[in-house]
Amino acid sequence: MVAWSTMDITKLKTVAGDAVDKYKDELNELSQAIWSVPELNFNEHSAHRVLTEFLEKAGFKVERNFIIETGFRATYGDDDSSKPNICVISEYDALPEIGHACGHNLIAEVGVAAGLAIKAAMEASQIPLGKVTVLGTPAEEGGGGKIDMINAKVFDDIDIAMMSHPSPFDHAKPPTLSIDQCKVVYHGRASHAAGFPWEGVNALDAAVLCYQSVSCLRQHFKPKWRVHGIIKNGGAKPNIIPDLTELEYYCRAPSDTELDILKNKISKCFESAAVATGCTVDYKFDERRYSSLISNKTIVGLFETNAAEAGIELWDEPDPPTGSTDMGNVSHVVPSIHPMYYIGGKAVNHTKEFTTDSGSAAAQPLTLRQAKVLAYTALDIYSRPELLKQIKQDFIKDLENA
Repeated sequence: MVAWSTMDITKLKTVAGDAVDKYKDELNELSQAIWSVPELNFNEHSAHRVLTEFLEKAGFKVERNFIIETGFRATYGDDDSSKPNICVISEYDALPEIGHACGHNLIAEVGVAAGLAIKAAMEASQIPLGKVTVLGTPAEEGGGGKIDMINAKVFDDIDIAMMSHPSPFDHAKPPTLSIDQCKVVYHGRASHAAGFPWEGVNALDAAVLCYQSVSCLRQHFKPKWRVHGIIKNGGAKPNIIPDLTELEYYCRAPSDTELDILKNKISKCFESAAVATGCTVDYKFDERRYSSLISNKTIVGLFETNAAEAGIELWDEPDPPTGSTDMGNVSHVVPSIHPMYYIGGKAVNHTKEFTTDSGSAAAQPLTLRQAKVLAYTALDIYSRPELLKQIKQDFIKDLENA
């Protein structure tokens, strides 16, 4: 086993950082190309093209249409299974109507930039480091592209997975919630609302009662449980008693176990609204739930050290805002981190204002800095074999606790 000196690792990190700086203009163009053509989940064809062309030109072995039509895998390095294969993940789907309001154009940029940095360090190293995989995962916004890749065993030969997400704050280990989606459909009977109302069975009444029942139940939720829904179809015209209405709900909880408890509670709201109004109800929870995120303690520690050296002040309050991601599912099959990073504005995710921020010039230096910190964290792991052993021990404990 070759012993690495602190000087060796520092030199490799310098090379990695310089590589990000070298490509900064092209990385910005890449991000802008994705931001300016927002594409919904599983339809990220333009993003897929520009990302794969860029990575191939940069010297990666690129597999297009990987597992999913708009997925890709780009690799570089040593296939020696005794050395780490570290995966840096890119996302690039947008949201309906408001575009890149979650900054996935920047997530794509971070993933590519970190991959370039790691590749440059590998080329400069006198000792084989291992392998880097830049993985393009479509459809994070509700489609669960990473779940398809997990089911296809893409992560079986990956030792560590990492990515970073734009946010109004910097945080090394943000808590994310397990989430499941549910569609609720009420069936009634149509009739003329003025002439023959007694002949009708009002599906809108059932939808409204369902919505109110779930809202009333909220006072009994645990503090970190979340349920939010919309009525997607409320009827055709006011003078027609609606015979069909539809709602959509998201249910979230800190763990899959708690999520099952929550789903059971709100299911009773769905059913009781049907009984009370004389309607029938069909509802189905999505089989592709997102699991809560497990942030690997050892990798987080390395990230925090590198972030501090880069001048990043991490959120230190106990309960930052939270959401859900299919990166949570990845974290249950391979040791992972999913830090959040500030992009220079005051807006919060999933707003039009955040779309503006994710395409702004102010986001660029912060995005490149984040990519460097991910790369530095990966280089610590490549150069210190004992860390990978500790990371995997942490992972086993985390799964037991989860």
